[in-house]
Amino acid sequence: MNKKLIILGGNPETAVLVDIANSMGIYTIVIDPVPNTPAKKRASETYDIDGFDIDGIVKVAKDRNVDGVLVGVADILVKPYREICEKLSFPCYANEKTIEAFCSKDGYKKYCAKHKVQDIPGIFLTKDMEVKVPENIKLPMMVKPVDSGGGVGMKICRDEDDYISTVKNVFKYSKKGVVMVEKYMDSHCDDMAVYYTFKDGIPYLSATYDRYLTRLQGNSSPIAIGTVYPSTYTDLFIKEVHPKLCAMFKDLDVQTGVLNVQFFVEDNVFYSYDPGFRLQGEAPHIHLAHINGFDHRKMLINFALTGVFGEEDFSEKNDYMLNGKIACSIWVLLKSGKIESIEGLEEMKAHKNVHFVVERFKQGDTVKEEFLGTERQVLYRIYTAGDSIFEINQTIEYIQNILKITDPNGNDMVIEWLKPWNTDDYTFNYE
Repeated sequence: MNKKLIILGGNPETAVLVDIANSMGIYTIVIDPVPNTPAKKRASETYDIDGFDIDGIVKVAKDRNVDGVLVGVADILVKPYREICEKLSFPCYANEKTIEAFCSKDGYKKYCAKHKVQDIPGIFLTKDMEVKVPENIKLPMMVKPVDSGGGVGMKICRDEDDYISTVKNVFKYSKKGVVMVEKYMDSHCDDMAVYYTFKDGIPYLSATYDRYLTRLQGNSSPIAIGTVYPSTYTDLFIKEVHPKLCAMFKDLDVQTGVLNVQFFVEDNVFYSYDPGFRLQGEAPHIHLAHINGFDHRKMLINFALTGVFGEEDFSEKNDYMLNGKIACSIWVLLKSGKIESIEGLEEMKAHKNVHFVVERFKQGDTVKEEFLGTERQVLYRIYTAGDSIFEINQTIEYIQNILKITDPNGNDMVIEWLKPWNTDDYTFNYE
């Protein structure tokens, strides 16, 4: 008998997780309130149930004799995932403390302060508080709900009137009814992230990467259009921040799972923000599976069904310097409108350095205006790897030349292409 696994969430990134589970011979049950989501189209069985309907999902699990539950690529579902697993006595990688620390921006700030991890200066507002410009943060400011992800509800405010109206509007995106206001880290900051694997209570740094953001979308949240691995800040991060994070992980009793943490870097100071205690939209695991030979998706699926996370030789395979290779993810972001034509997709997929493509839209789909400034405007995430930064830069240029996405009037729909990386920054000494 095939084992049965409930997967929470229906987005395109979670669809890739469903594909992997299917390939392992597992009977997949996807639960998401929206019918016909990408993950549901790949699943053995689906239910249109809200991810926060704990009792409803527990009933499905019992009725269908399910063997495990796993959250997909959706931050807000990590908390209900834990509650569902608890009621069913299933393995779960999250505990009460990690939910508080990694699944809400206010909880994360609290633990950062405790462990002296620098975060972005900011304040919290609740609906009953007077909305006025804070004295200790200068305009422009970033306003965001404390408990949403993917850029949803986030906005840059550059004057007082805009700030006051934005705060009132952003409350609707927060289930908790809490809004965070932070210093806006502008274009002279660098942006990087780190990705950890936790096995048997030990934190392993599995990847570091730099992010390039597009800032061509006015006051909406800047969105990544590309990443490169390893980060040029890797050594400095390990020296300055890694020990503090490890102390935080010990305090939180993190035993199992994957965690992504982003940082702005200004004058070699790291400002931590936006932890993700689950598989990522950026999906560093795709590069790690390709280069280092372990797949976080398979590890998490096996854990959900057996309580065992990863093979015995994981620590030998884990190498955040990627065995001397360079990896790069290219995000193709679209303007709003109907996708009339896509050219060059199959040729691009056939390139020797392209090892995976996540496809979020197809020809004939419409990119809605409200998708702009969020990760919902991503057409493709293209995963490339090579022996040097020169090879990666050649691949970036090849993809830009071959891919053409146009609207019904023949206009190019791509907002901005990732530019080649500075070769001097990514020529590492691997002694």
